[in-house]
Amino acid sequence: MATRTSISGLTDEEAQEFHQYYIQGFIGFTAIAVVAHVLVWFWRPWL
Repeated sequence: MATRTSISGLTDEEAQEFHQYYIQGFIGFTAIAVVAHVLVWFWRPWL
């Protein structure tokens, strides 16, 4: 019996796993960007 898939071809479990890693990567990228902006602000404030 075939498993039900979404438009992307992923099963529900695969989609949830992908989403978990995607969100972790997004949060990590955002944290690095915030730290970089703070460091640049201390170096050369732009306001």
